[in-house]
Amino acid sequence: MTTMDDLRIRDIVIVGGGTAGWMAAAALSRTLAGGGLRIRLIESEAIGTVGVGEATIPHIQYFNRLLGLDEDEFVRRTAATFKLGIEFVDWGRIGERYIHPFGSYGQEMEGIHFHHFWYRQAQAGRGLPLDRYSLAVAAAQAGKFQRPEPNRRGSPLADISYAFQFDAALYARYLREKAEAAGVRRSEGRIVEVQRDGASGNVSAVVLDDGTSIAGDLFIDCSGFRGLLIEGALQSGYEDWSHWLPCDRAVARPSRRIEDPLPYTRATARKAGWQWRIPLQSRTGNGHVYCSRYISDDEAVAILDANLEGEPLAGPNFLRFTAGVRRKAWDRNVVALGLAAGFLEPLESTSIHLIQTGIARLLTNFPDKRFNQHDIDYFNRRTRLEYEQVRDFLILHYKATERDDSGFWDHCRTMAIPSSLEERIAIFRENARLFRHDNELFSETSWLAVLHGQNIEPARHHPIAGYLTDAELDARLARIAGAMKASVEIMPRHQQFIDRHCRSETP
Repeated sequence: MTTMDDLRIRDIVIVGGGTAGWMAAAALSRTLAGGGLRIRLIESEAIGTVGVGEATIPHIQYFNRLLGLDEDEFVRRTAATFKLGIEFVDWGRIGERYIHPFGSYGQEMEGIHFHHFWYRQAQAGRGLPLDRYSLAVAAAQAGKFQRPEPNRRGSPLADISYAFQFDAALYARYLREKAEAAGVRRSEGRIVEVQRDGASGNVSAVVLDDGTSIAGDLFIDCSGFRGLLIEGALQSGYEDWSHWLPCDRAVARPSRRIEDPLPYTRATARKAGWQWRIPLQSRTGNGHVYCSRYISDDEAVAILDANLEGEPLAGPNFLRFTAGVRRKAWDRNVVALGLAAGFLEPLESTSIHLIQTGIARLLTNFPDKRFNQHDIDYFNRRTRLEYEQVRDFLILHYKATERDDSGFWDHCRTMAIPSSLEERIAIFRENARLFRHDNELFSETSWLAVLHGQNIEPARHHPIAGYLTDAELDARLARIAGAMKASVEIMPRHQQFIDRHCRSETP
């Protein structure tokens, strides 16, 4: 008779290292410790990792806390800096810029979002720019940072939302140390064969180039774009979203740091894509994401190099990709994470977050050897929904433009978009209403930042925002703006904070 103990997952095999593989190894070894579980990670030094995703969003703090990481040690070990948001340059119109901040604008009043009151005042020709009501924007522009001080009740300093900009290779190395200390075994080698069970179709083992066979009950595919197991063996399928997200290549190149690091990432629109700038303690990360239909690789490198702010530290590293999502992120006994599950360009620093939520979703639906199809279907539905929600937010950046200076931007400005995004824009245009569905990643603040930053303006505001008198409205908004200004004035410089708490020795 089969017992529950017979059905327990005993051996997990992670295929691929890099950020995704070692995040999975570190998280699973910590959360499933003591259960008699064996975790093996297979990677090959001969196969490079993408390793250019250096910016994150605030949710990574939850993952680091799950692993029990000391934040200062983490920042030192990964040559990290702190991040308060992303600056977008030349997206709506050439010459314009705005910051998508972490944290909120102002504060809710009368039970509705702050921006409705701001629009009421702005549409009457009064008041200050929206950025003046965001602590994150003001601090980023001033080059300042500090952690929140929860004891300062009623102060903007009580709730500061932030993320990190770090060296992805160092992060993977750091997590590898944690995972191996927790019992994860690493095997070096290239996989040359995937063996499957004849009855179930499950992956039963992988064979390395030295002939070693590694069997497992659950396989996690972190093999990158190629999806060695999820696509190569199981042919789970891939849905192409490049008609909405047309960029299909990137070239990355680090440069020497020439100034104190800013506490934000910058995304500058170029004629056929955009360029990232990510300041670390050790260097500056740079890259040019572009559409090969409108620009050649040589021209893409030339544009990147012409806009570097310091001496290049390495040659250009080219990547090719197709924006989209795996049709099944979990198929039989294989779960894909990271680039193996799908790719949404790094415009809003979501790559590491999608790995994180994939791990969390796997833990919530952790299987036994029966691999219940209802659990798998639920996992796949939730994964797809998350990718679709992030996809729509990224598409907004391209669609909401007035640029007509290139064929690329003509395409983006005039392209058809998903009905889900059309509805969001239409509702906002009418009365500035914003909604957050199914606890989706991007909040109303994020949608507002891009909609307003790229010149989509509502016709009116929420009716409740009209209940205050002009005098009451002006006084309240003045107090909020004053509190933001006073808070930023007492914050330390970003570099001062790093020097005081978590300076890296990484060259």
